[in-house]
Amino acid sequence: MSLQQEVMAAMKEAMKAKDQVALTALRAVKSAILLAQTESGAKDELTEEEEIKLLQKLVKQRKDSAAIYLEQDRKDLALPEIDEAEVISQFLPEALSEAEIEKVVVAVIDDVGAQGMKDMGKVMGIVSKELAGQADGKTISTIVKAKLT
Repeated sequence: MSLQQEVMAAMKEAMKAKDQVALTALRAVKSAILLAQTESGAKDELTEEEEIKLLQKLVKQRKDSAAIYLEQDRKDLALPEIDEAEVISQFLPEALSEAEIEKVVVAVIDDVGAQGMKDMGKVMGIVSKELAGQADGKTISTIVKAKLT
């Protein structure tokens, strides 16, 4: 089942349950999928990798918005953003723990022969591709920096 079909099924369930937060989040996902499909030069169907990137972007947007709202002491605005991020996250693959990410980073550093911060970009590119959808870039970056210094 494609992501678009999964989202449509989840939207029907949210409508039946009268869950407005889930419905808002799912409509945002559906809208983002349609926009990605209609971009110039885009194919009819998105690849799984493109779908994961799209979902990660939507989750990150919501988390960033929630963080800004919390900084400004606006919990009333932050809570819906956090809830929407959780709804969208259910379509992402299971996230890896920091220990699992660290194993992959160490293996890539050994394979590439990285010797300090000058090789960070090389390591980040490989690790990011390998862990696409399973870890966010910020966590990967923090671990890579720690290992290369």
